[in-house]
Amino acid sequence: PSTDPHRPAPSAQHPDIMSKGTVVLAYSGGLDTSCILVWLKEQGYDVIAYLANIGQDEDFDAARKKAESLGAKKVFIEDLRTEFVEEFIWPAVQANAIYEDRYLLGTSIARPCIARRQVQIAQQEAAQFVSHGATGKGNDQIRFELTCYALYPEVKIIAPWRIPEFYTRFKGRKDLMEYAQKHGISVPVTPKAPWSMDANLMHISYESGILENPKNHAPADLYQMTTNSADSPASPDVLEIEFSKGVPVKVTNAKAGKSLTVALQIFTYLNEIGGKHGVGRIDIVENRFIGMKSRGIYETPGGTILYHAHLDIETFTMDREVRKIKQGLGVRFSEQIYNGFWYSPECEFVRRCIAQSQDRVEGKVQVSVFKGQVYILGRESPKSLYNEELVSMDVQGDYDPCDASGFIRINAVRLKEYHRLQRADSQH
Repeated sequence: PSTDPHRPAPSAQHPDIMSKGTVVLAYSGGLDTSCILVWLKEQGYDVIAYLANIGQDEDFDAARKKAESLGAKKVFIEDLRTEFVEEFIWPAVQANAIYEDRYLLGTSIARPCIARRQVQIAQQEAAQFVSHGATGKGNDQIRFELTCYALYPEVKIIAPWRIPEFYTRFKGRKDLMEYAQKHGISVPVTPKAPWSMDANLMHISYESGILENPKNHAPADLYQMTTNSADSPASPDVLEIEFSKGVPVKVTNAKAGKSLTVALQIFTYLNEIGGKHGVGRIDIVENRFIGMKSRGIYETPGGTILYHAHLDIETFTMDREVRKIKQGLGVRFSEQIYNGFWYSPECEFVRRCIAQSQDRVEGKVQVSVFKGQVYILGRESPKSLYNEELVSMDVQGDYDPCDASGFIRINAVRLKEYHRLQRADSQH
């Protein structure tokens, strides 16, 4: 063996051939990344397969065996579910993060979580390269790679779907299937759904295939995380969600005798309840960062319940003017996440500002989850800015109604001046 640490080691698959280096591949176990794994070996790389468990329904043991059988030098299967909830989903809840008024950012939030661990493995294993199976037209390539470059500036990225030799060789699923059969890669026996899907703990997204025509309705059998609201239970689930510093710390379903305080369990349970009642489905056309519009269908049951509950407790406890600024920061944060800038200085700054705005966002919200909807029933907080006596129509309290006359007149000065000018203009 060479004593020069900078000289490439012999390839594990071809001991007589010098390896081009080690690459950590974000591996899913599916057809695309299995073909990429074998293709990278063909190109002379040693491949470490890395699979992140972020709550998707996956046979991780089978994926490990498959990667090993295809010649991966090592296989890492990392359970990231708790850090995904606590370090990525919770800041999004605090921010009321929502992209273009509708999308709760399930995929966008997951990418920096997955890529961070990929980079850590690359550094730990002294791998010079990382690789992924994201397409050359989507947002995910940007999200993965900006995270990798931010956290491991020297890394080199291999993106096969942007390499002409790869994408001209594999023009579609048929070419991938032929390559898989030739190289002993097991292929799915069930026919592929005519759309692509990405699942994690926060949501499932569906796009491409028959969904590319924005006029086509989603087939009834598309949704996997939520029940059709017409088929959902005939009675609601009533939950109490307790927040501290804008983060859910407890969920109680008194009727079911259930009370949870662990972050991952809270979010999983909200998914279960939301899914049962058909909450969190959207079908939208959105603006990709790369410059094109795309159609996506999303189901985010637990995230939707938390969005409504957090919005309510925040408005109850936060000063009006602080909230206006925070709302603007929430929009910026949502765009930063969507565009892949989680690890940018501006996103770090915005996250800190939002976290500080949540210092007094504390209390309990009661919600009813029923037939695709989340209804707010009531709320309470030791830090509420709501003064029942001050606002009551039946009690005067520490408020003199006469003061309102001057308040109105002062605010009317600007309006009178504006309309005086309008009248003058109309007379010419």
